[in-house]
Formats: sequence, structure tokens, C-alpha cells
Amino acid sequence: MSSSPPTGHIVPSAPVSADVGRGGGRRPAGPFARATRWTRPVLVANLVAQVAIIVTGGAVRLTGSGLGCSTWPQCEPGAFTPILHGATSIHPFIEFGNRTLTGVLGLIAILVAVLVFTDRRRATSFRVLGLVPLIGVVLQAVLGGVTVLLDLDPAVVGLHLLLSMAIVAVSTVLLSRFDEGDARPERLVAPRTAAIAWALAPAAALVLALGVVVTGSGPHGGDTEVAYRFAVDPILIARLHSGSVWLFLGLLAALLVALFRGGAPARARRAALVLLATTAAQGLIGYVQYFTGLPEVLVALHMLGAALLTVATTWALLTLRRR
Repeated sequence: MSSSPPTGHIVPSAPVSADVGRGGGRRPAGPFARATRWTRPVLVANLVAQVAIIVTGGAVRLTGSGLGCSTWPQCEPGAFTPILHGATSIHPFIEFGNRTLTGVLGLIAILVAVLVFTDRRRATSFRVLGLVPLIGVVLQAVLGGVTVLLDLDPAVVGLHLLLSMAIVAVSTVLLSRFDEGDARPERLVAPRTAAIAWALAPAAALVLALGVVVTGSGPHGGDTEVAYRFAVDPILIARLHSGSVWLFLGLLAALLVALFRGGAPARARRAALVLLATTAAQGLIGYVQYFTGLPEVLVALHMLGAALLTVATTWALLTLRRR
């Protein structure tokens, strides 16, 4: 008579090779099989670039260069690059530089799509995931153009940032999935611990969404002349944003207790501690910038922190299972 394994324990299973298809034979490698040694470096570059574009996009906004290029897809009517004349400022070059970085990001996303999607040795779910950065870059380019055409409407600008955060999360999953096999995932913690952990995802989304509203109601509109902002009390929204961070921190504290008491793998405990450190640093920057009048440098650091918080949260959740 067999018995079921205890709740929360790993269920052993035979390793499944990524080269083996459903019929038991080996899957064909695909036309770029020899280049797959570059897949992981390209995935790392993609994640770094997706984080970097958030920071450079913030620099455009914080320097008042959001309308440095007056139209899209051209920078100026009849020209894709800034036009030099007597009244030319630095703003068109900052905005054009961000657009150029988007092009670099697009090239990396194309490499990700080619290397991941054409590797027929891997599961279809992983291969399809490899298309997401490229689709995201295209959507971001269009949405970025819409923000210019709508004179930096804060709602569109906020959606622009949140889409970037979603792409960062997917890019983190891609890198993690590459290092794993394609077998069914096995939970490494008890169901209650997993439930606490997955509650972090909507809590993080709430933190980011309220952060966008705070930014959209604050002084940094992205242009010195266009000052349309959300018609809300920025102090009230900042307090709500702060409360969402404390909610996230409370859930994270509960998760840490569960991980250490439940004998979770060391990798999961380390990832949760990194997330705690990232959250604490982000919170500290947030409070300092609030009480010092939102200086541009601290706001830029806060945007970088939001991207790193997205990476750390995603990674911490992924360490709670294995394939």
C-alpha cells in the first residue's frame, strides 16, 4: 500500500532531458543550435537593458526633455535626428538618445527571439516566452510615440512605465527558465508559504501602480511648458503609496519567517533576504526624496530601485519551485 508524500515536500521525479520530445525521440535542435551558447549572455544583456531603459526614460522626464523631439517617429518634421540651430537646447539630444537606446534594446530583443524561439529542443512555453521582449519593445516604441503626440499625458506615461516593469519581470523569468529544465515544476515549500509568497505579486503591482500615480501628480512633468498632471492630492497619494510599501514589507516579513522555520532551500532564503534589502533601500530613498522636495537624482534612483524591486520579487518567487 502506497502513501502520499507529506505536504510541502518535494515529490521526486526522473529528470527529463530538454532534447527529448513527447514521442521519446530527440527534438531537432533548430537552425541556430550552434549559437545557443550565446543564449544566456543575451538574456542577461536583455534584462540589464530593460532595466536601463527605465532609468534613461526617467532621465528624459526629469530633465524636462519629454518633448525634446516634437513628433514621432521623426524627431522633428522632416528629420529623424535633432536639427541644429541657434535655439537648439540639450533636450532634443536627450530624447533622441533614449530613442536610440530603444533601437539597441530592439536588436537585443531580436536576438532573444531568434535564439530562444528557434531552439526546438526546449518546451514550447519557454520558446514562446522568448518572443515577449521583442513584442514589448515594439509596443513600448509605439506607446512612447503616443506620449509625445499627446503632450506627455500622465496616464499614458504611467502606462509606459508599468509596461516596462512587466517586461522586466518577464525577462527575469526568461533568464530563470533558461537555467532550468522543461519538466513540470515542483514546489519546494509548504502550500501556506507559497500562498504568502504569491501574495507578494499583487502587492508589488499595487506599489508600482500607486508609485506611478504619485509621479503623475508630482512636479516632474517631463517638460517645462507642458504641466498637465493628475488632479489628485500628491500628499495623499504619497501616503497611500507608502502604505502599500508597508503592506508589501509585512507580507515579506511573514514569508521570511515561514521560509526559515519551514526549512526552505538556502537559495530561496537568500533570494528573500535580497528582496528585503532591496525593499528597505527603496523605501529609504522614497522617504528621503519625499522630505527633501523630490530632487531629480533621488527620483532617478527611486525608478532604478523600482525596476530592481521587480527583478528581486520575480526571482524570489521563482526560487520556491524547481523543474
